[in-house]
Amino acid sequence: MLTILAFWIDRHYSSDKNGMVSPAHIHSCDRFIMLSDFAGIVQQGSHEEALLASITWDRLPRHIAIIMDGNGRWAAQRGQPRIAGHRAGVEAVRAAVDTGARLGLQALTLYAFSTENWKRPRYEVDALMRMLRRYLRLELDEIDRQNIKFQTIGRTDALAHNVQLEIARATERTAKNDGMILTVALNYGGRAEIVDACRAAVRRLLDEGRQPDEITEERLANELYTLNLPELDLLVRTSGELRISNFLLWQGAYSEIYVTETLWPDFRRLHLLKAIVDYQRRDRRFGGLKLVVASK
Repeated sequence: MLTILAFWIDRHYSSDKNGMVSPAHIHSCDRFIMLSDFAGIVQQGSHEEALLASITWDRLPRHIAIIMDGNGRWAAQRGQPRIAGHRAGVEAVRAAVDTGARLGLQALTLYAFSTENWKRPRYEVDALMRMLRRYLRLELDEIDRQNIKFQTIGRTDALAHNVQLEIARATERTAKNDGMILTVALNYGGRAEIVDACRAAVRRLLDEGRQPDEITEERLANELYTLNLPELDLLVRTSGELRISNFLLWQGAYSEIYVTETLWPDFRRLHLLKAIVDYQRRDRRFGGLKLVVASK
């Protein structure tokens, strides 16, 4: 593969008669390098390959977040307990993380456990926490190998001590990685995040000898859990539900929303690529208007 890539670059990434490299050549080379990350992974002639070929690489969403929904329905359709759906969903997590890293996304955020999920039966909550610990133990080597930086957001201090230890271990081991940031939202709620950010912003103002009414959007944004992440470009929800379920309420103000009927355990690389292609077809105006030039 490296030999083929070197030959392709030598042939196409060349300068013109003035010694200048054209932007088209630069873009083509970047695209080829990106596609090479999927060599041996995506089957030739498949729908996935066609979707990859249609992606505009310099317009990739910087930050994608996913509401992983449908585990319970997936299990019910098969006459299995809800836990089976959660267990099956782990493979979808692997697919999303691997695809995001190969694409070169800056950030991928997964909604794993909300502040409202404590209302579920105790056995289900315990099973979810066991699966989280197991996932981190089994996948940490691969996460680290792919240069992914792992972190969590949410009120994680309320989680069991053994869960916190696994989180700390994964966070510390990948802290120096500079690839995609994988954020797992645990004991997370969008309203709770805004409350926490408001409290922190007010405390900081008071420490500076200023008044709470001097709070601004910028100050509040600087106290959010996601301070180190780029703006949220694309919010994906599985299972066809048309709601955002208290997830990234502040960050999602101008993000594009993509809903798929696919239940989370069935979510794979193909579905994430479809979401990205759909995102790139949209005209993002952020509240403004698209300039239309009248023809003469």
